[in-house]
Amino acid sequence: MKRNGMKLFVVAAGMLLALQLTSCSTKQHAINQLENFSYELRDHSAQYSVSEWERAGEKFVKIRKNISKHELDYTPEEKDKIGKLEGQCAGYMAKGMKDGVFDKLKAFGNELKGILKGILNAVTY
Repeated sequence: MKRNGMKLFVVAAGMLLALQLTSCSTKQHAINQLENFSYELRDHSAQYSVSEWERAGEKFVKIRKNISKHELDYTPEEKDKIGKLEGQCAGYMAKGMKDGVFDKLKAFGNELKGILKGILNAVTY
């Protein structure tokens, strides 16, 4: 009987250890996703189309939900890192949207200038 109890204890301890390791890797995976997303935004967001911005917003929400599942498990240092990464993402989003919109308006402004020149040339002849 003692032998079965010891086996049960060892199996239970092993399962708890496996569960703990899985939990840690999952919470770290969520941080890694956020970090990778911040790099993606930093490097490519200025060229995003409207549909790419929609996907980026959806991806950010998904990552945030994943992080919030482990909110109680994060250390203060991990929470600090998450906050910095979220701030970076917000900054890259704002800059990417601003730059992208500005570039499109600038291009449209040049096109509009060309249209106006074409109209003026046609009217004066």
